Amino acid sequence: MTVTALVSAKSSGVTTSALALALSSTRPSLLAECDPAGGTIRAGLFQAQISAGTGLYHLAAAARAGEDALAQAFAGHLVRLDESGHRQLLPGLTDPAQAPAMGRTWPALAQVMRVLSDEGGYDVVIDAGRLALESGHLHPTLTPAPLLYGADLVLLVVRATDQSLALARHMTEPLRSDLTDRGTGADGLGILLIEDGPRRAHEVSEALRVPVLAALPWEPETAAYLAGTGRAPRALKKSALLRSARTANDHLQAAASRRALHQKYPPAAPAAPQLAGVLQRLNQGVTTRG
Repeated sequence: MTVTALVSAKSSGVTTSALALALSSTRPSLLAECDPAGGTIRAGLFQAQISAGTGLYHLAAAARAGEDALAQAFAGHLVRLDESGHRQLLPGLTDPAQAPAMGRTWPALAQVMRVLSDEGGYDVVIDAGRLALESGHLHPTLTPAPLLYGADLVLLVVRATDQSLALARHMTEPLRSDLTDRGTGADGLGILLIEDGPRRAHEVSEALRVPVLAALPWEPETAAYLAGTGRAPRALKKSALLRSARTANDHLQAAASRRALHQKYPPAAPAAPQLAGVLQRLNQGVTTRG
């Protein structure tokens, strides 16, 4: 399936968009909240029902102990986004001060995401938060760069306003450069347009010289629920946001498939047995921790 990383130049609805994509997927899905500035889903949608003992930060210690320890810890730090357990969440950091400890963990975590997608059939959505640059490149601490380098698609979330376009314009070239030099290629870069403003998709694409791969409507009621600041709509699954997110998932899957065909990737190396164990543990069911 697809590994999709969402980023922004400034707060543009990355987390809400990531939740919408994960919740609307017709396949098993995993949302990994990997914003170095800290996660918001724990305190937002989950209303602080997930304790600090569960989540991304605890994988850093496991990764230092080796791939087997990371595989064992990974499934144990997921929580369910739905009753069926087909949609899972890896809660994010509880404190930005934890971000430096993740530096050695990002590459190993990128491998886990790859295994879940390629061998487990998961749609993996990575909330990578707000981009930070250093000397024209992705910041090594304030951006989870290895996750972007290993993704099938990297989506710059942009609102349809001139202000959002002005901020995003400074991020596109560094992203192109780093994805070319260190990732799977600049052709994996696209725009996820939040239709909150006067600009249309073709104007955004022309302004940023990046294709708009998907769009989501601005729907305050559903967005407020996903952010934890409002009640659930009566018909959440039929909301305009989640219906559009299902269509967006189809578009993104098609874009990733086209990339794979065009690039003619060589066969992937077999996953390390320790990483493959992640799938076995997920198939056995994840115990929700809170």
